[in-house]
Amino acid sequence: MKKRLTPVARKLRRNRTDAEALLWSRLRNRQLENTKFRFQAPFDDYIADFLCHSASLIIELDGGQHVDSPEDKNRDAVMEIAGYRVIRFWNSEVFENLEGVLEEIRLAILEGKEDQPLTERD
Repeated sequence: MKKRLTPVARKLRRNRTDAEALLWSRLRNRQLENTKFRFQAPFDDYIADFLCHSASLIIELDGGQHVDSPEDKNRDAVMEIAGYRVIRFWNSEVFENLEGVLEEIRLAILEGKEDQPLTERD
């Protein structure tokens, strides 16, 4: 983790969007598949919205500013090269279909944990 991003991550945690707050309320404290997520976690030169080490999973929530963003594509590539699966949801999906979003995340967790050695699992 690069220390220079820690203050930025703290600020993002304090100024979370409504969609981030809603999803975080359902991911925190191992509520989904007893899996630990970190919120606004520094990762390489980026900050991941939601990061799960044990399932090698990163979840990003996007608003309209992210449509076809080349920066997002570069960021996803860096994370995928490091062995993480990146899944993205629109903020509107979180509000309109939270249970569907959680189910997709749950399936990604299970898939990610299957790929991990037993010693790295939660």
